[in-house]
Amino acid sequence: MSWHTANNPDPMKRPTFGFTNRLRRVIWYCTYAILFKPSPIPFYGWRTFLLRLFGAKIGKSNFIYPSAKVWAPWLLETEDVVTIGRGVEVYNPGGVKLAHHTIIAQDAYLCGATHDYNKFTFDYISKPIESEPYAWVCAHAIVLPGVRLGEGCVLGAGAVTSKSLEPWTVYAGNPSKAVAKRNWFDTKAQPESLTRGKSD
Repeated sequence: MSWHTANNPDPMKRPTFGFTNRLRRVIWYCTYAILFKPSPIPFYGWRTFLLRLFGAKIGKSNFIYPSAKVWAPWLLETEDVVTIGRGVEVYNPGGVKLAHHTIIAQDAYLCGATHDYNKFTFDYISKPIESEPYAWVCAHAIVLPGVRLGEGCVLGAGAVTSKSLEPWTVYAGNPSKAVAKRNWFDTKAQPESLTRGKSD
């Protein structure tokens, strides 16, 4: 049996994270498997409670589906009326912040880390991912480390972006390219109940 050890001369055999981090994630994964994933779809409040229990900052009226995977809840922050859909994976070692009315559609992947492939040590690199209000990441799309999703932008189905997206612009392809403009609407003119961004 082979183990990761901190002093191993082979960098591929060294642990990326410390013991406390790994233990915390094991406890979360057990909670996810037993209490989060099996919960009925309409139990959004229950799943919000569990995420908050593990340190997430979740706004009001979030729609987080039971099959969505969050790597580290304590590094997740959402404002009000955020959707994290079926099969979404939130890999957030650098933190993920989603502004109000952001939609992450089914099977999308928010990937917040990579490795320096030019170094023998294969250094681990984590960066934050953030969205502005009304951003929409469509089904099976991939958002890579350090990306900021501009207000009202759309990342089309199956698209991949490693660069921040401009507001009210539609992107498609791999690598993603701007293909259209989205009709702008004044989010500040919406009813106050729709634009609150404060967490409970």
